[in-house]
Amino acid sequence: MARKITPFLMFDGSAEEAMRFYVGLFRNAEIGQVVRYGPDEPGMAGKVKQAEFTLAGQRFFCIDSPVRHAFTFTPSFSLFVECESEEELDRLFGQLAEGGEVMMPLDDYGFGRKFGWVNDRFGVSWQLNG
Repeated sequence: MARKITPFLMFDGSAEEAMRFYVGLFRNAEIGQVVRYGPDEPGMAGKVKQAEFTLAGQRFFCIDSPVRHAFTFTPSFSLFVECESEEELDRLFGQLAEGGEVMMPLDDYGFGRKFGWVNDRFGVSWQLNG
């Protein structure tokens, strides 16, 4: 039986920038262990070989893939955030949307008083509900 399930995000060279951005957005967030590629390893030296970070108490893993892939993140998998206030919802939506793509602008869609869906500038999809 599985002990734990942890989201694992694979980036194409921007893992550290994404982690720092996300940790700056949420309370109870921190970057944990970061292991970097060395000069004789398959990934670009200094990039994230494996790292862990926590957002609102949820642990994540991430890497900078040493291999170029024909795929990236899609909105078919998203991170759902239940915000404590409308102010928090507006702030997070605005910051996540900057340089990204708004899938559903903030509005009342009938399943919450305010909801929005955005792909951030790293391609990660976020659903924000308040």
